[in-house]
Amino acid sequence: MELYVILILCLTALSVKSENIKKTPKQGPYLPNWDSIDSRPLPGWYDQAKFGIFMHWGVYSVPAFGTEWFWHKWKADKNPRFVEFMKENYPPNFQYPDFGSQFTAEMFDANHFADVIQASGAQYVVLTSKHHEGFTNYASNFSWNWNSVDIGPSRDLVGEMAEAVRSRTDIKFGLYYSLFEWFHPLYLKDAANNFSTQDYMKMVMKPQLHEIVNKYKPHLIWSDGDWMCPDTYWESTDFLAWLFNESPVKDYVVVNDRWGQGDSCHHGGYYTCSDRYNPGVLQKHKWENAMTIDKTSWGYRRDTSYKDFLTMDEITQTLAETISCGGNMLMNFGPTHDGRIIPIFEERLRQIGAWLKVNGEGIYASHPWTSQNDTFTPGVWYTTKNTSVYAIVLDWPENNTLNLGVPVTSETTTVHMLGVSTALQWSKGSQSGVSMTIQFPVLAGPQTACDYAWVLKMDNVN
Repeated sequence: MELYVILILCLTALSVKSENIKKTPKQGPYLPNWDSIDSRPLPGWYDQAKFGIFMHWGVYSVPAFGTEWFWHKWKADKNPRFVEFMKENYPPNFQYPDFGSQFTAEMFDANHFADVIQASGAQYVVLTSKHHEGFTNYASNFSWNWNSVDIGPSRDLVGEMAEAVRSRTDIKFGLYYSLFEWFHPLYLKDAANNFSTQDYMKMVMKPQLHEIVNKYKPHLIWSDGDWMCPDTYWESTDFLAWLFNESPVKDYVVVNDRWGQGDSCHHGGYYTCSDRYNPGVLQKHKWENAMTIDKTSWGYRRDTSYKDFLTMDEITQTLAETISCGGNMLMNFGPTHDGRIIPIFEERLRQIGAWLKVNGEGIYASHPWTSQNDTFTPGVWYTTKNTSVYAIVLDWPENNTLNLGVPVTSETTTVHMLGVSTALQWSKGSQSGVSMTIQFPVLAGPQTACDYAWVLKMDNVN
């Protein structure tokens, strides 16, 4: 009986690993139903990557006001703030498509973008191929005169970015795609028919998904805009069966869970559940925290102040919480209409990259440990890799002394701080609830490897 209980506890602790997230996908064939689609193992590269960069870029970067949902806020919601903004700054007859010619991207250098993303330490990048406004960042055959080649930049922005990422880095290239378009006449017609017709799906959505897969061969498809109607309207399982059985990316492509009303957090590849999803506890299924450096907007906006952007303390905290609980973190920034990464976005990308250069050993290809966070000291999150346990300490301890309640030590236990060459001194805990006490080093100036969040590598602990 005792052996049985121990076995159950071990299986529970390793529940994330039991999701087949490290296996190579089977050959299939996969049938167009969720039981079959959901049985496909997630390609191992995704779980090992842990950290990616998201880029929301489109015509909404021209008004660059409030949110990437600008068009909807202005015309559908008739939000007074957005209505007044247009009255004060544009002629009376100005329409949202008029912004298209102003989306110029004349300063866009895909090589520079790829270099900055590489400096961030990201292992994958996801670029918007089309957001809910319907504008495609490539020459879509199903979006005439509302794409980045026919109007505005006169450039294949997706193609340039894919080429730069693949030629200059080892980063996996992925694409975001919105299933619906707010104001597309065919979509509005289908919606008026209570989605009993599928003209938009057949003539726009499905052909475009095949288009981006065949043309750009992404490692990841980040589907969105699914919530208005069931996946039977989108014919999502038909597309995914083709993707996993026949497409040129069938052996390595990863998808998320946004494929129809009610599917999020239940079906697909990895789960996103909601924007900025961060449950704070271990999940049984692989998941992703898609979050933004700008606290409220995914697209670039001009109406910001310094307090609107996450600090590095907040970013490293989110990363620690996410990775410790089995997730990946996908961190978003929005380029400007003329194709620039504004300084605060570039600064944050380079800062997290510098942090990962020191501490990535405890992040990349790691797994959740038996405990996700410490029971005595708040703000300590755990990961494990091989036989080592890593403690991500968000706050430098008072008097340089850290008390931990979870690790069980032995005479052979060793503790190192990543970025510091000498081992740290430790002792068994001397108060209730403390299993070990670690003495942090006295560091100053160039000796300090990081300014926020420090990672301890512990060997021979349980």
